[in-house]
Amino acid sequence: MRAKRTSLVHIIYFSRLNLSSDPAKRSEQIGEIGRTAQKKNEFAVITSFLVIEGNFACQVIEGERTSVHETFDRVSADSRHRDVQISEWREINKREFVHSFKSAQRTSSNDTLFAKANLLPMLQRGTPRASAIHGLCLSLQSDTMARQGIDHLFI
Repeated sequence: MRAKRTSLVHIIYFSRLNLSSDPAKRSEQIGEIGRTAQKKNEFAVITSFLVIEGNFACQVIEGERTSVHETFDRVSADSRHRDVQISEWREINKREFVHSFKSAQRTSSNDTLFAKANLLPMLQRGTPRASAIHGLCLSLQSDTMARQGIDHLFI
């Protein structure tokens, strides 16, 4: 018997970032990415988590097939990304992320999670595993929620 098809999918991708080397301008550019993505993702009923590690971006995007495809096309065409590569595209049974757009960069408070994922060497080689990206995004989401006093999610 064949598994029932679902219209809910996720895509995991990574890219190199074309952002300013000036820290203040870079921070402003990342803020603009977040503001734009938040609005567009809410409209498209997309949930996502973006990780920025050095000059690389990794993201899990989930939602209805057409919306995810359109969102990924928009990311691929964005001049702030280059060398955009898909690590995984598959059907999912349920969403795992709760925000239309959430992002994280390595800081002293989440350094342990980034170190455990060890993504940077994989990104530099152009060979990050989808499971490593996905796992880091889930860990960062859980860590953020725990800091807010939320111990589990009902998704």
